[in-house]
Amino acid sequence: MSDDDKEQLVVDFSNRANRSRLLSSRRRRTSTELQPFLQESDDLPTFERENRAEEEIEDVQDSGQTYNVSEAVEKLGFGMFQARLIGIVGFFVIADALEMMLLSILAPTIRCLWHLDSVEEAFITTVVFVGMMIGSSFWGWIADSLGRFPTVIVSAAWIFYFGLLSAFSPHYYWIISLRCLVGFGIGGSPQSTTLLSEFLPAKSRAICILSLAIFWAIGSTFTVAVAMAVMPTLGWRWLLAILSLPLLIFLIMSKWLPESVRFYLAAGDREKAIQVLKQCSRINKKELPPGELKDANTNKPRGRIVDLFLGGQWKTTILLWIIWFNLAFSYYGIVLTTTELYQSYSETGKCGEKSKAGIADCGCSLLTMRDYIDMMWTTLAEFPGIIVTMLIIDYLGRKKTAAIEFLATVIFYVLLMFCSGRGFMTFCIFGVRGFISGAFQTFFVYTPEVYPTINRALGLGCCSAISRIGAMLTPFVAQVLLKVSAKLALGMYAFLSAISIIATLLLPIETGGRAMVET
Repeated sequence: MSDDDKEQLVVDFSNRANRSRLLSSRRRRTSTELQPFLQESDDLPTFERENRAEEEIEDVQDSGQTYNVSEAVEKLGFGMFQARLIGIVGFFVIADALEMMLLSILAPTIRCLWHLDSVEEAFITTVVFVGMMIGSSFWGWIADSLGRFPTVIVSAAWIFYFGLLSAFSPHYYWIISLRCLVGFGIGGSPQSTTLLSEFLPAKSRAICILSLAIFWAIGSTFTVAVAMAVMPTLGWRWLLAILSLPLLIFLIMSKWLPESVRFYLAAGDREKAIQVLKQCSRINKKELPPGELKDANTNKPRGRIVDLFLGGQWKTTILLWIIWFNLAFSYYGIVLTTTELYQSYSETGKCGEKSKAGIADCGCSLLTMRDYIDMMWTTLAEFPGIIVTMLIIDYLGRKKTAAIEFLATVIFYVLLMFCSGRGFMTFCIFGVRGFISGAFQTFFVYTPEVYPTINRALGLGCCSAISRIGAMLTPFVAQVLLKVSAKLALGMYAFLSAISIIATLLLPIETGGRAMVET
């Protein structure tokens, strides 16, 4: 080989090394961007294919082409990444439902064993909602400030720890203190919905979030089933311990839970946002849009309650608070009212009317197998409401769907005031339970959609906190006012649901089919 040939080989090798370093140094070029170009012609030498890919990528970057998070989410679509996320978040919803459904079983049992009066029994439930009201706003602020992922993980660990500790409560004041702390942790559970919603394309967002309601119903049903098996033999302490275990399983599963891309961009961490999008692209086997991910371009502070009332959001926030108040007021109201109505019917043969002795304290009696079966049927009544909501929410939109469900709730409440038999009363109760549950889930879809990324978690958290006020007040209507006048109590529920129809129609934004906004 001549000296000239040797010199040419050295030059070629040097050029190839330099260009290889140039390719590896450009970190913004993902494998999904290079792959289509590298596969254009397999019969070309490796270096020529890399060189062609280099030129194509430079053309894209020189054109200044960019994409935002919403465009990336829409391009990646619904795939295995979202399905896995729904499964993980759904397991958290199941664990949340276990703790909530437990209230209807724990309180009457402890009342009998510890000889409590009716006020002390009611307080066991009330303190949970007090904790949830405080926790909802707190966890919403944490989620917008530190991230969705740490908020969900810490709140789940919090619920597990204090839920398990409740099983060892030595006396009444311990149980109400620990259950209040459990409620504080449950206040963070809506942030899992926020996290999920930010990875869903617009056309499948409603159905996916509504699917979480199925997990809730499964959790509620599972609670009753476990109670039927455990309570007669092992008692309430074992029930509390067993029902806390799903949270431990969720914490193990959480290693596959991602942080929100939208939060990363709002926090200014673009590189981590790109990494999560790459992971989604790889799992879904779909390519990201061409170009570079556009920064959120916002230096606005996050997690401030005042932001919920700025920039024209004040009307939306106030109307949502009214609606969420009634959602919890009516939902937990029909749950508590059901027992009272059946008791009064057993005494008088008429719906909601007092016997000569009045709808009095029924004394202390542990739940029977028939009680558990009735609770199971009541829980299953939510499935029709979920199915109806799934069928119409994308066709009619969020606002019209919720308005129709509130209207149906009003109608069934009014019919319940004038019911003429146990069968008809059961039909009306199921109607109320199904439609108010459907409306509840509709606003779990709407609320994260209507708020921008910088205060989405806080907006949902504050709505959840307001709903807990309704949950705390409804026992005084369902268990106190009902004993004075059933028609007055049921009429109050119907009236507030009618107010919710107006508030729903006055909401300024329909979010169906709309991309989620960043700022």
